[in-house]
Amino acid sequence: MRVLMFGWEYPPHISGGLGTACLGITQGLAERNVDILFVVPKAYGDEPFPRGMLIGAEGTPHKLQQVPRKIGQLLQVNVPSKLQAYPQAAYRGLYETEQKKSETEGTATHRGFHFSGGYGPNLLAEVAHYASVGGRIARDYDFDLIHSHDWPTFPAGIVAKKVTGKPLVVHVHATEYDRSGFNINKQVYAIEKMGIDEADRIICVSNLTKHKLINFYHADERKIEVVHNGVEHFENALNDEEKIRITSEKVVSFLGRITYQKGPAFFVEAAKKVLNYVPNVRFVMAGDGDMLPAMVDRVAQHRMGDRFHFTGFLRGKEVAKLFAQTDVFVMTSVSEPFGIVPLEAMQMNVPVVLSQQSGVSEVLKYAIKVDFWDIDSLADAIYGLITYPALHSFLSINGHIESLSLSWADAVRKIERCYQKVVGKVA
Repeated sequence: MRVLMFGWEYPPHISGGLGTACLGITQGLAERNVDILFVVPKAYGDEPFPRGMLIGAEGTPHKLQQVPRKIGQLLQVNVPSKLQAYPQAAYRGLYETEQKKSETEGTATHRGFHFSGGYGPNLLAEVAHYASVGGRIARDYDFDLIHSHDWPTFPAGIVAKKVTGKPLVVHVHATEYDRSGFNINKQVYAIEKMGIDEADRIICVSNLTKHKLINFYHADERKIEVVHNGVEHFENALNDEEKIRITSEKVVSFLGRITYQKGPAFFVEAAKKVLNYVPNVRFVMAGDGDMLPAMVDRVAQHRMGDRFHFTGFLRGKEVAKLFAQTDVFVMTSVSEPFGIVPLEAMQMNVPVVLSQQSGVSEVLKYAIKVDFWDIDSLADAIYGLITYPALHSFLSINGHIESLSLSWADAVRKIERCYQKVVGKVA
């Protein structure tokens, strides 16, 4: 089987869990002899692609007129501000501007469109051009089906389906309701809704996400497959020297985008409560995002700057090094479709405290689960893990064993069966 797959990022050039999931899926499919034509906005040349071909959209000649009218109209909707990774809002009319430039200057038409390879201020224009490139690539290659990961690639998947007649699978890793609560970006929602409606099959990463697709997007439940994410085994990523602790104090870590969705404010408030009783604890917030300045200010207001550390964005081996220094990992997400990072922490023998409003909580037994908003319960869980060695050891050992059982191999088997359904090989 051969799959035309559209993604927006691929390791090592990632900004979140989407790229990590794409790596796990492509590696797992390669082991099952599935060929992947994986299209990204920009290929850097150092991606560890396992089987098939990694195709960079940048430089591919195309014409914006290849985008079907329905999609083109949607991408021309004006919205008030610029769009970022896992965005809250979009920017004003850039698709229309780029379309006019391509008609008058010919730059996008003949020499290919320049993609940033990320989530910059021209994201919506890049989504439009990416859709156009998707149609061109779909015409040039032979494949059995199309698989699109998250909303920036849904228009490309739809265009590819329309020009080839091949079935479309959309993979929902997060929804606009996860990213923005009920203050949604209507344009992003509309793109998500269009992808869900046009898809022949929908893969989502948790039952939590499935219910949101049904309730907020009116998705056909018969089209939905729940496939929980796996985790890449990287517990041996560090040598013995790199695993040496640099402090005898307890360390409690948060790792994720510092945005509304991830609930960083609840972590900061819980840290204050814990420090009131155990002053020799260090808290680490790893990541970047629009709420970072507010979190720095709040830490200063609580006068705990000497106990609280901001690392910025971490990736790859840097994440493993953080977990090697961590006694407790905390995920306080307001709405987390799945959440791979807790599994990575558990692989490194780190006990985790999870938001119950997360997909990963559906598959974990050996983790402490609290409501994201319940700061007292969150602080109690952290206090218990840093104070009672028996509790820490129990969750460390059993959590490690549990995390190793949640492999990408299981997830990929379900994805391949979904493929077989859409191409008619199984009922």
